[in-house]
Amino acid sequence: MTDPLATPLTALLGCRLPVIQTAMGWIAEPALVAATVEAGGFGFLGAAVMTPDEAAAKITVLRGLTAHPFGVNFHMFQPGAADLVEIIVANRDRVRAVSFGRGPDARMIARFRDAGILCVPTVGAVKHARKMADLGVDMIVVQGAEGGGHTGAVATTVLLPQVLDSVAIPVVAAGGFADGRGLAAALAYGAAGIAMGTRFLMTRESPVPDAVKLRYVRAGTDDIEVTRAVDGLPQRMIRNKALRRLTSGGGLASWRNAAAAGLAMKRATGASWGEILRAAQGMRRHGGLTLAQAVRAAAAPMLIQRAVVSGDGDGGLMATGQVAGRLDDLPSVADLLAAIERDARDRLAAITPEAARLRMPC
Repeated sequence: MTDPLATPLTALLGCRLPVIQTAMGWIAEPALVAATVEAGGFGFLGAAVMTPDEAAAKITVLRGLTAHPFGVNFHMFQPGAADLVEIIVANRDRVRAVSFGRGPDARMIARFRDAGILCVPTVGAVKHARKMADLGVDMIVVQGAEGGGHTGAVATTVLLPQVLDSVAIPVVAAGGFADGRGLAAALAYGAAGIAMGTRFLMTRESPVPDAVKLRYVRAGTDDIEVTRAVDGLPQRMIRNKALRRLTSGGGLASWRNAAAAGLAMKRATGASWGEILRAAQGMRRHGGLTLAQAVRAAAAPMLIQRAVVSGDGDGGLMATGQVAGRLDDLPSVADLLAAIERDARDRLAAITPEAARLRMPC
């Protein structure tokens, strides 16, 4: 009998379960990625907020933590992107896939594919899914409005079938998933699996400080909002003092916040103002942002870092999926994936006999 959890995702990425741990900046660190792949899922290292040297060092650490393949996330507008691509390609024996939201172009995608590295972008609209498919990517993660961080306006239950009907490559569902019944539902839609961020953030292996993890546990759906105040694009965040500060003030406050975020990024990464502005200009062209918004977009990870690395739950930003509003525990990654597998199999088994009984004769 065919295993219902053996999908194009597991076949392409070389994992046992059709579950992806997404590349959250400052959170998708080697320990979390290793725990994910060891438990049967597929994890992406969040290198989009790393310098090339940091990424190289953490890939080395990750290689030592697991013998399983893993992925790396980046975007083409981050400082040192060209060097990071070289590091990824040099580790092609272990890096099975790259994920990205901004770029790369068809030539870069072809280069990864020539190296045997799969391209798995995340999109939030049908037109972007079609574009990525036309550029030759191998698989698409489709994030509905329930997702964390940058998000669109269309719910997963509407967006997912639209994309499935629009492209001929495997599609992975993201936005609102946290358990086995969600996986079963995604497979029923025709997806190749699910991708989760917030659920993996809320695990024991997540490097987020305990005090901030507890804020995620305690947050209800009414404590979570979507705002454009961070960088001009819709982002879903847990409401706190830092978010309220960003949402107050006008144009002057926008530039003041942009300068502060840029300075924080400069101090943390060693990037020059020229590199930060070039990254911002790339995002501006890509996303139709104002210059102030683009600078804030380039530096926004520093504001998130303040919460998820430094543990400042009032002064930092806490990106989240809407699903955090119904999660109230911090399991180990192994326990989480075991529960997802068990529950998904139970749900699918419960559906299949009834569906067979009700099937009309030809």
